[in-house]
Amino acid sequence: MATEAVPPPDDTSAHTGGGSRRRRILRGVARPYRNSHGVGRFMLVSGTVLVALMLVMAIFAPWITPYGFSQVADATGQRFMNHAEPGGDHLFGTSTQGFDVYSRVIWGARTAVTVVLLALTFSLFIGVLLGLIAGFVGRWVDRVLVMIMDSLYALPALLLAIVVAFLLSEYVGGGTATAALAITAVYVPQYFRVVRAATISAKEQTYVEAARAMGARPITIMFRYLLANVVQSVPVIATLNAADAILTLAGLGFLGYGIQPTEASEWGYDLQRAVSDAGTGIWWTGLYPGLAIVMLVMGLTLMGEGLNESMNPAIRVRRLVSITMPSVGPQSSQRGTGGSTIGKGGVK
Repeated sequence: MATEAVPPPDDTSAHTGGGSRRRRILRGVARPYRNSHGVGRFMLVSGTVLVALMLVMAIFAPWITPYGFSQVADATGQRFMNHAEPGGDHLFGTSTQGFDVYSRVIWGARTAVTVVLLALTFSLFIGVLLGLIAGFVGRWVDRVLVMIMDSLYALPALLLAIVVAFLLSEYVGGGTATAALAITAVYVPQYFRVVRAATISAKEQTYVEAARAMGARPITIMFRYLLANVVQSVPVIATLNAADAILTLAGLGFLGYGIQPTEASEWGYDLQRAVSDAGTGIWWTGLYPGLAIVMLVMGLTLMGEGLNESMNPAIRVRRLVSITMPSVGPQSSQRGTGGSTIGKGGVK
């Protein structure tokens, strides 16, 4: 008996769906660049270039550095000279301990990017979650969380990070995780306050009342209907906080509460070791780590300000509009329909 051949399944719709999803993601990424203009676009593009350069340095650090971040001797076992001037085998010279400054700067980019990404991820998760719960549930939960977050927010950022790093160093050590958790404690209250305020305003909207009327559970309302609407300003805040986190990390390293030099390369620690060199004419040990900090902070700041220009409707609609003023000539006597004459003496 002859059997009818079954055609193979059509994967066109699946491929089309995947392609359209990728296009939506790309359009979403490119939207701030299309919406920006003038100075805002310049800040966004220049900041993106600087941040991309630092990301390339962080990702490809093992391949673009001749030595390790704590290496003090070459492959033959010959120890590097301390305070060697830039040039030759050491492009940026060597430090007080004999570390290659160029390798320390490149590896420091990886440390900075890793710590900032971890800190922002932790603080976003904790701050957004607690802010959403406090704003939606209210009552005593809101009062307790607000009291805790206000207490943390009242402390200076660097002081709070130092206290947390000191407490964690006894149990976790002085590595990347300790620095990331110390910086996390600084930014959790900021995301909590922003998301809580947005949640309190959004939970009174009509679509939330409709979801309640349809029998949706509170957790469904929070994460399906409210979450996407209360985090719209979070990306801009996170970008600006990333720049501040770089300075906080450098401050921890400079004061001796950051990452230990044997665990990872950190720009703040290198600057602290270079303080004594500044008065003796050894300029290269502090110049290059300082420039790296300035470049990354400037890039993140410009990127954040550019995103704010493109995503904030109140700023985005501003345009330079040419205004033509009417020409004003000397007044002359005119005769109206009723026979009145308008002149310097008024109406006659």
